[in-house]
Amino acid sequence: MGYPLDVGGVDDYPVKVGSMLLTLVDPNPGYERAYNRWYERDHFYGGCMVGPWLFAGSRWVATRPLKDRRWPDESPIARPTDAGSYVAVYWVEQGHHHDHFGEWSIHQVRDLYATGRGFTERTHVHTSTFRYVGSTYRDDDPVPVELALDRGYDGLVVLWWDAAAGTGSELHEALATARVPGLLDGSPIEIASSWVPSVPDEGARDAPMDLGSPAGGTDRLVQLLFVGGDLDAALDRVRTYADTVEVDGTATLLLAAPFLRTVVGTDTYVDQL
Repeated sequence: MGYPLDVGGVDDYPVKVGSMLLTLVDPNPGYERAYNRWYERDHFYGGCMVGPWLFAGSRWVATRPLKDRRWPDESPIARPTDAGSYVAVYWVEQGHHHDHFGEWSIHQVRDLYATGRGFTERTHVHTSTFRYVGSTYRDDDPVPVELALDRGYDGLVVLWWDAAAGTGSELHEALATARVPGLLDGSPIEIASSWVPSVPDEGARDAPMDLGSPAGGTDRLVQLLFVGGDLDAALDRVRTYADTVEVDGTATLLLAAPFLRTVVGTDTYVDQL
C-alpha cells in the first residue's frame, strides 16, 4: 500500500493522534518570568517532549485582555474564571496512551522533582488527559490535526462543554453535523478538534502536586479551535456559536478561553498576565 491515501479531502498517513495532555497553569505573582523560562527551556522538553510516543507540543498564553474575554462569569474549570495564564497542549500517538502516561510520565515528573527540576511557584488550574474524538475542518485540503501544534497558528480557543444528554462523543457528532460547519465557514478558525476525558470521573490522581479541576465525566467534551488570523474576530463567532448551542439546549458551556501562541525563546507577554 502506498501513501498518502485521500480520506474526505485529508491525506491519510499512519501517524494518528490518540490522546492529549492539556495543562492550564498560573505562575505565582512575582515568578512569571522565572516560570516561563523554566517551563519553556526545561520542563516542556524534560517533562513531556522527550517521552515515548508524545510527538507534538505547543504553549499558549492568555494576556489580561484575553482573560477578560472569557465566559461565563463562573466556571467549574477555572476558579476564578480568569485563573490560568499559560496552557500547554501535547499530542500522544494513537494506541500509546498508557505507554506514555502510565509507564513513563508520572515516573519522569517524580524524578524531576526529586532532583530539583520542579517549580513550586505555580498553581495548576486544570491539568488532565483527554482522548481524541474527531475534527472538523474549514478547508477542503486542510492542515490535519496531527500537524496543528506545529503549524504556528496565531490563536487557540478552548471550549469546555457538558452535554445535556448522552456522552461527549455524541455531543461532538451532533455539533460537527449541525453547528461547527457554520462556525468555520468564512472564519479564521481552521480546525475544530474534539476530546473527551481519558478517565471520566477520575478520582485523586497520582502526582507530586495538586492538578486542579478534574477532567469531567462521560458527558464532557473539550473543543480546541485553531485560529489562523484575527483572534478577536474568531471570538465574536465563537460566542455566537456557543450561544446558539446553549439556546438549543444541546449542551452547557463551562468555559470559553482564548489564548495567543507564545513567542518561543522570549519573555513576551510575561508582563501582561
